[in-house]
Amino acid sequence: MSELDVLDIGDIVRKIPHRFPFLLVDRVKDIVPGEKATGIKNVTINEPFFPGHFPERPVMPGVLIIEAMAQTCGILVVHSLGEEAEGRLVYFMSIDNARFRKPVTPGDVLHLEVVKERSRGNVWRFACLGKVEGAVVAQATVAAMLLEKDAG
Repeated sequence: MSELDVLDIGDIVRKIPHRFPFLLVDRVKDIVPGEKATGIKNVTINEPFFPGHFPERPVMPGVLIIEAMAQTCGILVVHSLGEEAEGRLVYFMSIDNARFRKPVTPGDVLHLEVVKERSRGNVWRFACLGKVEGAVVAQATVAAMLLEKDAG
């Protein structure tokens, strides 16, 4: 694997504007620019949502799993476009066919597999799977739009 096949947290924060507590991707691997990538989210009991989301049985909210998928898609878009995408934002546009199969809990390593289905102009669409220990825990189709530099 070359250095370009893995993005660490420093690379991620240069590609998307999200920061703690809303940055939900710790690493990105298996990158094929313009095609696919796998985001990694190490789920810990220290997550800010766990005290309020079933304190007796902490479960990562499904909407945040989808957000982690969308962030992985955004990272792939910006990484794929390189310098052309510097200074541009990727906005989450839509979600279709979301399904949640198993709960994600502290100690899990959530693998966020995103595969580009298509892109037209500034709009990209991805098939996404969330997996823990190889088992599918969530899936969805998401669309995102890359904004122009001067768009407000």
